[in-house]
Amino acid sequence: MIWTSLDTWIVVAAAMAGVSSALVGSFLVLKKMSMMGDAISHAVLPGIALAFIITGSRAGGTMFIGAAVIGVVTAVLVEAVRRYGRLEHGAAMGVVFTILFAIGLILLERAAHHVDIHPEHVLFGAVELVPLTVVRIGRFDVPRGVLVLSLVTFMNIAVVTVLFKELKVATFDPALATTLGINANAMHFLVMILVAITTVAAFDVVGSILVIAMLIVPGATAHLVTRRLVPFLCVAVALAILAAAAGHVVAIGVPPLFGFEDTSTAGSMAVVLGLFFFLAFLFAPETGVIARVVNRVRLVFTVATQDVLGLLARARERGLNADEGVETGVIDARGRAGLSVRGLRSVARSPFAARSVVLRVALVLLNARRLVARRAGGFVLTERGAREAQRVLRSHRLWERYFFEDARVSRAELHTAADFLEHYTDEQLSDELEDRIVGPRTDPEGRPIPE
Repeated sequence: MIWTSLDTWIVVAAAMAGVSSALVGSFLVLKKMSMMGDAISHAVLPGIALAFIITGSRAGGTMFIGAAVIGVVTAVLVEAVRRYGRLEHGAAMGVVFTILFAIGLILLERAAHHVDIHPEHVLFGAVELVPLTVVRIGRFDVPRGVLVLSLVTFMNIAVVTVLFKELKVATFDPALATTLGINANAMHFLVMILVAITTVAAFDVVGSILVIAMLIVPGATAHLVTRRLVPFLCVAVALAILAAAAGHVVAIGVPPLFGFEDTSTAGSMAVVLGLFFFLAFLFAPETGVIARVVNRVRLVFTVATQDVLGLLARARERGLNADEGVETGVIDARGRAGLSVRGLRSVARSPFAARSVVLRVALVLLNARRLVARRAGGFVLTERGAREAQRVLRSHRLWERYFFEDARVSRAELHTAADFLEHYTDEQLSDELEDRIVGPRTDPEGRPIPE
């Protein structure tokens, strides 16, 4: 693989297209209007084609003006069709952008006979050709596409920076924005204009089809990683830059390994962005599949260990000799009999083969944490385990007392209701429940509530 100055300009152009698209596309993702980017990227074709027909060239601001106007028209038409046609939002976008896209294709075919433009480049982009058209700036030759994308990128950064508070409030709570004197509709249409202009600027790089990936995928990936707006935007921008560099390297480096020529950089960028999204989908710290599985397994065993502690605490209350211990089979049988309703229901839906397996693993974990100890073929609570078991038992019986006195739950359902919540109750909530007790500190069956 040979790297030249042309490759550097290709990566710079792709990065600028990615950054400008990721900035405005992130707000589409946050507003749950991702498909609006698809609609606008297709619907601006009539404006571009008319600009080509009128000016006879791809240069000039007429192209961006036409795109901005059509972008706003698209947003207005979608809202009008949705409101007055009584259609859901997706159907309204489908009606508007397909019609405008068809008109744009007809005009584009007409424009192609008069202007040096290829329809397939408008649809799919040709970032590899960007360095071939240059403009002179001082003593340097800069590709025209890079210059245009740089201006659009800095414009998007400036708008997001200056109007950050307004965009933030209008995106997450339009009603609050109106109350604060912020015109939420103006912010909405401003984002639509930026999307339209960015889409046109990125046509040379990724066209009107793959630009959707540049608009949506960085924001969608960032949404899996963080929930704070500033880190959200930073992650989206960083992913766009990485995808530009990695996409071009993949495009020129991977196909020759298999005996093929290089492939489309724009297509490789979209594939890399898809790979980033897949990795975030799997490994995101909170919302990733693996994190959710780990949290699920942790919850199952947390519930199971607390249920075992509660069982051993009840056994001690019934006068079981501390030297004998509670046999594993007894714990297993009591668990099967429904003592740990919440825990065993979770286990039943878990990937483990049987409830008894989870209960036995819970005993191993408790023994490793020195909360229980083996005695005469069974298990007893250690001093630390007894304190933890008393906390679980206290939470359970406080909930039983609360449900019986305040919620008027029948005695037959008290254990099930309390067993559900005892695992999610901290000391503060337990103290608040205890303050509601009037009379003796016992559960509805007369059993003492531990201190």
